[in-house]
Amino acid sequence: MSEICSVCGLPKELCVCESIAKESQKITAETAKKRFGKVYTIISGIDDKDINLKELTKKLKTRFACGGTAKDGKIELQGDHIGRLKRTLVEFGFAPELVDIK
Repeated sequence: MSEICSVCGLPKELCVCESIAKESQKITAETAKKRFGKVYTIISGIDDKDINLKELTKKLKTRFACGGTAKDGKIELQGDHIGRLKRTLVEFGFAPELVDIK
């Protein structure tokens, strides 16, 4: 017997809560220079209660072949990935009009 989602009432395998939450997230992405002049891509605005930030970070790190972390409700990726980020987030199910690249 499988577990049932407490929000939508469907089994965990069929749960649609995360896909619905992805369509309503207002995401902003920007680059920043940190220690020693290294460039980071910082993604913010993702609600960590609705979307698993660690899983999304892992997918982005794999896609961009870089290191990174999820902390304080933000995703930090090593390197400048602004050019490919919007297209990748849309592929993952986020709404293109709500992804703001600075």
